[in-house]
Amino acid sequence: MNAISATIPFVDLKAQYLSIKEEIDKAIQDVIDQTAFIGGAAIKQFEVAFAEYVGTKHCIACGNGTDSIEILLKAMNIGTGDEVIVPANSWISTSEAVSAIGATPVFVDVDEFYSINISLAEKKITTKTKAIIPVHLYGHPADMPGVMKLAEKYNLKVIEDCAQSHGAEINGRRTGTWGHAASFSFYPGKNLGAYGDAGAMATNDDELGAICRQIANHGQLKKHHHVREGRNSRMDTLQAAILLAKLPYIDQWTNARIKKAALYNKLLKDSGLIVPATKNNYTHVFHLYVIRTEKREALQAYLKDHGVETAVHYPTALPLLPCYHSYGYQSADFPIAFHNQARILSLPIYAEITNEQIEYVARLIKNFH
Repeated sequence: MNAISATIPFVDLKAQYLSIKEEIDKAIQDVIDQTAFIGGAAIKQFEVAFAEYVGTKHCIACGNGTDSIEILLKAMNIGTGDEVIVPANSWISTSEAVSAIGATPVFVDVDEFYSINISLAEKKITTKTKAIIPVHLYGHPADMPGVMKLAEKYNLKVIEDCAQSHGAEINGRRTGTWGHAASFSFYPGKNLGAYGDAGAMATNDDELGAICRQIANHGQLKKHHHVREGRNSRMDTLQAAILLAKLPYIDQWTNARIKKAALYNKLLKDSGLIVPATKNNYTHVFHLYVIRTEKREALQAYLKDHGVETAVHYPTALPLLPCYHSYGYQSADFPIAFHNQARILSLPIYAEITNEQIEYVARLIKNFH
């Protein structure tokens, strides 16, 4: 590789677009031709198709993934005075949505797969605990059999945060079908991404699905008939059309990601890094390929100097962020999440990345170490 061709982006959305350019351009043009920018036919079509893909009865499109968590919590009548258990390592949407509806996020340390530690979660349950939000972080499913067992024992609602786990499975059963409901994000960089903000909720509960749909659309059953106070959290038709065009390719893209991750694992086996692990009978869809190294900053700088973009997901454990200082948490309260935050590094991974590019990244890492 020469210096120019060795420039490897962290994610290449242009390459994905070019691979299905004809379908995407037609989807966008159809919406423009119909001028149905809000509430167009593509939204219902996508909801039906995505519900079938996930394996749930209902999919309710909304404005973004953060809204989807908040709307689900509100629809479950969770609010002021209630507590919701969340993992210490996630994007802030998971805990932010809990605070937004007046409840209190209760943080729990993570396990070796970056998911919520079930045994520690049980110790945090009180009479105020109403729900738990497991996050399938980086694309590896959380321990949903364990989560559901815990939820049943303590009568808790379960909202799966599937923002990074489109198509991930446990024993052949997809994430989003285990809990009482699930939240999805279609942020552009996701495994299934829109060309702007977009999200969805999935559930098998008819009543919950109906309430979520009302909340997301100003509490309306039909226009001007407001049965509750809701909000404006609509997926626009352009995003639905783009997602509908992309959906047939997601399994192909997922399989490519899994193969790319396997190549990384093989090439980095003796590099001194800790590479991603996958539980038996779990399907990791590798939204992110996250390594751990004691020399994170130096390695990241070295890779950047050699044309390789990387990222950190996430540099600070949620309970240690400034916005949660009033809770009085200490790093010792979350030893695994705290230990990981200085060592995790996300390497480039996407369906279109070439084996040659991965070999180049791996070679750089080995030379550095």
